[in-house]
Amino acid sequence: MQFRNGPIGLLFHTLFILFILAPIVMVCAVAFTSEGFISLPSGGLSLRWFRAILDNPRFVDAFWFSLGLGTLSATLAIGLAVPSALAIARNRFVGREALVAFFLSPLMIPHVVLGLAFLKFFTTVDLAGTYFGLVVAHVILIMPYALRLVLASATGIDPALERAALSLGASNWTAFRRVVLPLLLPGVVSGWVIAFITSFDELTMSIFIASPSTTTLPVRIFLHIEDTIDPLVTAVSAVLIYVTIIAIFILDRVVGLEKLFVGKGRQ
Repeated sequence: MQFRNGPIGLLFHTLFILFILAPIVMVCAVAFTSEGFISLPSGGLSLRWFRAILDNPRFVDAFWFSLGLGTLSATLAIGLAVPSALAIARNRFVGREALVAFFLSPLMIPHVVLGLAFLKFFTTVDLAGTYFGLVVAHVILIMPYALRLVLASATGIDPALERAALSLGASNWTAFRRVVLPLLLPGVVSGWVIAFITSFDELTMSIFIASPSTTTLPVRIFLHIEDTIDPLVTAVSAVLIYVTIIAIFILDRVVGLEKLFVGKGRQ
């Protein structure tokens, strides 16, 4: 039986989408202002604030730093999430629920508390302000997101498929690479993407443990807003939005989002 939204449902969904998109559209619109302050409508259109990004190496360096940090942290989190999810999904043992709760516990702790805790710990072990300490903190923070999505995929895998591969002479690594990993792929990809976005966008915790040499883009934007409020921040945000849209479009054209996130490709 097929259900269709009535006029009220369509109106509600339209208003909801407009509510979600309105801040993004406003940021992108303000980024093109020719004024020296945030205003909408503005006196004219200009690319001056996009050129200002290139003239401010601190934002460019912070962007590349956040990109590398997010990539490394998400990859390490997925590397830890895959064996953890397989162990939890395939086995029933004493303390299994407690182990899952431990892995997911960073979700229940406010980022301010995590930041203070990491600052105290890293200061004690001489890791405060280091790149290694920042990576460790980000991996701990994003690990629950990666684990939840990989665990959802691992729970639906029939163990008989791997046993069949082993019975046909495949090694454990071959069975994992040719049978298990393709079935885990939607959870691995979506978990990596969510973990990367969370790491790239993290501000509250990073403020406590970042240093002048390990300043992420969100921290740099926050420090800039402390000094002055100008359209430069909106231009940086607009560039991130445009890059994200282009990346998603290319990924969909080349691979297909359905194949990556749902496990189905184009027919």
